[in-house]
Amino acid sequence: MAPARSREERGSVTCCCRSHVRSRRWSPRARSGPCVEQSGAERDAAMGTRSPQLLLFVLSLLLPVRGAPAAQPAGPGLEEQLFPQVRDHFRFEAGGNETFPQRYLLSAKFWKKGFGPIFFYTGNEGNIWTFAENSDFIFELAEQQQALVIFAEHRYYGKSLPFGLESTQLKNTHLLTVEQALADYAVLITELKQQYGAAGCPVIAFGGSYGGMLSAYMRMKYPNVVDGALAASAPVLSVAGLGDPTQFFRDVTADFQKSIPGCVPAVQRAFQQIRDLFLSGAYDEISSKMATCSKISSKEDLYQLFGFARNAFTMIAMMDYPYKTDFMGHLPANPVKVGCEQILAHTDPIQGLAALVGVFYNSSGSAQCYDVYRLYRPCADPTGCGTGADAEAWDYQVCTEINLTFNSNNVTDMFPEMPFTEAMREQYCWSRWRVRPRAQWLRINFWGGDLKSASNIIFSNGDLDPWAGGGINSSLSPSLTAVTIQGGAHHLDLRGHNPADPPSVIEARKLEASIISNWVKSARMERAREQRGVAPAGALQ
Repeated sequence: MAPARSREERGSVTCCCRSHVRSRRWSPRARSGPCVEQSGAERDAAMGTRSPQLLLFVLSLLLPVRGAPAAQPAGPGLEEQLFPQVRDHFRFEAGGNETFPQRYLLSAKFWKKGFGPIFFYTGNEGNIWTFAENSDFIFELAEQQQALVIFAEHRYYGKSLPFGLESTQLKNTHLLTVEQALADYAVLITELKQQYGAAGCPVIAFGGSYGGMLSAYMRMKYPNVVDGALAASAPVLSVAGLGDPTQFFRDVTADFQKSIPGCVPAVQRAFQQIRDLFLSGAYDEISSKMATCSKISSKEDLYQLFGFARNAFTMIAMMDYPYKTDFMGHLPANPVKVGCEQILAHTDPIQGLAALVGVFYNSSGSAQCYDVYRLYRPCADPTGCGTGADAEAWDYQVCTEINLTFNSNNVTDMFPEMPFTEAMREQYCWSRWRVRPRAQWLRINFWGGDLKSASNIIFSNGDLDPWAGGGINSSLSPSLTAVTIQGGAHHLDLRGHNPADPPSVIEARKLEASIISNWVKSARMERAREQRGVAPAGALQ
């Protein structure tokens, strides 16, 4: 999956290095300058007389001017705290009580103590601050409904490391499972309710992408703890191995096709010309036009270049918001349209492709060249894992429980043929992690597509989001509601109000707020009946 991950965790964003400086409260980001791998002379000597640095400089002039968005607080009153979390919830013998510090963020700014609901974000595969910074709808709703807000970090990500810096070593990865993460959240909610005198307060889970899956799973696995869930852009069918493996890149292609006529054919011509040049041995020309730091001179290099480029399309399609964002990279408003404009502005398709991928990889315009091996690393998730420790953890997860065997075929999509079969996945995962994927496990453990017996879950999807095709897009019952957001990208509804929001997301948020309010009221009434000793409606007497 290429779910919501911070630029720090994903790594494959630009040639600029960044760091977070965090205290108990949110603090602004600091940026460093561009990373330089080689001197210009060294690179020119390796690639010939045509300088990729010069090409990227020219491309940067053609990109629209877009300054970095102003830093925004992650949410009113959020404070960072640590909780001594059980390392292994399902082990009772010696060592079963060992703990690790799980990070969570909490805001009681709007909370009506002891009465207001608890809004609990089920953290994804990354730094929890990143999700708090991009989920302002939760705070807007908290203000309306007087809620306590909690963002919990997923084990093995960010600072919540069960084995410290050695957490992703082979000997320590066995506790990185969906089941353990859900148990973390259930324990944390229970303990914090006790600590804050909130035992009778209803709990609503929120999450986007993988976090959206987890919010739905929380309601399914722990309905005694969570009273309802908003699962935004949650591909619960795809990850269970259900659906068409060509769906994802077909839908990425459709986003670009709908944006500007002629965009997709231009992309196809660029990839075909790169392949033709490679077969003719024109390695320098490919490297120069694509502005790569190293010469593309082998089949491995060519495949890496294709993966690098395809990843940019994936991220741009996911983040196709109607305003500029700094979520998974500095992206302009409507980045799909901007990318199409870039490739169509060039008479040379390959140089146009370099400009298009630069919308994602070179948003600052300061990158001297593309280090395709550093910016993109193949893994068990064809939509991209990123780089760094969080990417390692996600790679392990998609080698065990989470199934993502998408492929591109150059027939139903615009990308080079890049197969990724179950056999290829199994071979990779055994070689990398010494594990064999369990392709059927999520269907058994989390019900696959047979969710009718669940309740109180909203499944929201935007029609621009390539993950939508792997989610729930039709309501399954009166309490399992599907919400489609026309003109919406990846979990747009979780983002805060913006003047550029399409009407559909405004209406979606109103509907979600109404449903959640009703869940909270129903939960309060149920608890009141229980306290009076009155049997719930429909119960046996």
